Amino acid sequence: MAFNGLVSVTGCGDEPGFVCAQVVERTGSDLAGRAAELVVDRPLRVVFILVMAFFVSRLLRWAITRIGGTVATRGADQVVSARNRNALPSAGDRFGTDVDGQQPKQGTDATGRVQLRAKTVVSAIASLSTVIVWFVAGLFILELFSVSLAPLLAGASVLGVALGFGAQSIVADFLSGIFMLFEDQFGVGDVIDVGEATGRVEDFSLRTTTLRDVNGTVWHIRNSEIRRVANKSQLWSRAVLDVEVAYDTDLRRAEGIIQRVADDLWADRTFTDGDIIDPPEVWGVERLGADGVVIRLVVKTDPAEQWVVARELRLRIKEALDEAGIEIPFPQRTIWLRQDETVPREQRPVVDVAPIRPADLTGDVFDNPS
Repeated sequence: MAFNGLVSVTGCGDEPGFVCAQVVERTGSDLAGRAAELVVDRPLRVVFILVMAFFVSRLLRWAITRIGGTVATRGADQVVSARNRNALPSAGDRFGTDVDGQQPKQGTDATGRVQLRAKTVVSAIASLSTVIVWFVAGLFILELFSVSLAPLLAGASVLGVALGFGAQSIVADFLSGIFMLFEDQFGVGDVIDVGEATGRVEDFSLRTTTLRDVNGTVWHIRNSEIRRVANKSQLWSRAVLDVEVAYDTDLRRAEGIIQRVADDLWADRTFTDGDIIDPPEVWGVERLGADGVVIRLVVKTDPAEQWVVARELRLRIKEALDEAGIEIPFPQRTIWLRQDETVPREQRPVVDVAPIRPADLTGDVFDNPS
């Protein structure tokens, strides 16, 4: 209804929308204005909010991914620079047998680990940002339909407290996963020991960690149950070999043979199953055992390659020691066999013995010492 050039749009509420106001102004019917608002105005606003939330979430994911990629690239470049500063001499420089002029093998697992960790962090942050954007969009939509948020938030807080008491373990899992992620305790592809299970990490989420052990068994472990982690493949690994030789062996000669075998494997370009990243070191006599003398050899390798390198070294060391005539001892014991000839009872000699005096049990033994 028009009055002095003004239109009464009380049927559209205290803050009438554009569509409702235009319909009431043209038709003079509050009912038509409210119907137009419900059918046209609010759905258009809901669509607008959803479209804006979609574009904002996509923009945030793009920005987070771009920043994360830049950080990962810089981290990988720093790792490569550090490895180049500590570059190993070529095999030809050390042994005079460099056939292709290349540097000794150097792994790239460290750079891959940096990129993988950055990718995981970026994925978690991007997912969190998406949840926040759509949660805010949902609040705007509820407010658009005049839903009071105060009772809803109060009920949600009470429900959250109730769920908190019942889902403490889940919250603990997520918090543990977040700390593991940002502290870079381990990542996908690492070989870890978490107590009851040891194996390669196949999947890592904020709630669980999935391992596959050497037998092929898959372990699903909640993050809050991981009390301590032994990472056997973070940045680099080490193969430790204790080689036992006989006591009559020339130990310095044996150490030299072991060192030569390890250096040959380090320079061997045909061995591609594992990479040795530092010169092998013979640390010397580790233990004087019951059967022989133990000599320790340590080899620094690329992550998770210490086992394949150790197996190849054992094979080559055994062949080299056999060729040099050095004995690898095995447990030896001297056994004495005693032959007991049983003498028949009737042929045993007769020995005089004193009769056993029966004890006097009528009185105290101290009163009758005899």
